[in-house]
Amino acid sequence: MIMTPKISISAFFCVVILLFSTIAYAQTGLSLPRFVSLRAGEVNLRSGPDVSRYPIDWVYVRRGLPVEVIIEAGTWRKIRDWEGTVGWVHQSMLSNQRTVIVTQEMRPVHAQPSASSAVKVHAAPGVIGELKKCSKNWCLVNFSRSSGWMQKTHFWGAYPLETIDD
Repeated sequence: MIMTPKISISAFFCVVILLFSTIAYAQTGLSLPRFVSLRAGEVNLRSGPDVSRYPIDWVYVRRGLPVEVIIEAGTWRKIRDWEGTVGWVHQSMLSNQRTVIVTQEMRPVHAQPSASSAVKVHAAPGVIGELKKCSKNWCLVNFSRSSGWMQKTHFWGAYPLETIDD
C-alpha cells in the first residue's frame, strides 16, 4: 500500500500565514525596514499603536535622532533606535530626513571617501549628522560645523550595502 501525506487545511493556512508574515510590507508603499529621523524635540515612544490604550514607555528629547521603521500600522510606526529600543510612535513625529549617530568612540571624518585621505575633524560618540550621500562603504555626512566622509561602520543610520545619491 502506498501512503501519501495529507495536509490539513489548518496546516496549509498556517504555512501561508508564516510565509506572508516574513515579507517586508509597508502600507505607504515605502520599503521596510527603512531609516527616518525624529521630527520633534520631544517624541513619545509607546508600547503599542494607540494613544489611549498603550502607555508611554520612553520620551525621546533629541530632534533628528535616526530611527528605523520596522512595521507600519495605520498612522503608527514601530521603530527601533540605535540602542535597540523598540516601540511605537505616530507618523507625524517622524521625518524622511536621513540622519546618522556616531557610535562607540571618536571617529574620523575624512575629506574624501578613503581612509588615506586627510582627516578634517573627529566626531564624538552620540553626535548626530545629516546623511547626504553614500557609496558602498562610505557616506558624506554634514555636521553642524563640518562635513566629510565617514566609514559606514562608524555610525548608525545606513544599511551596509545601501547607496544614496544626493
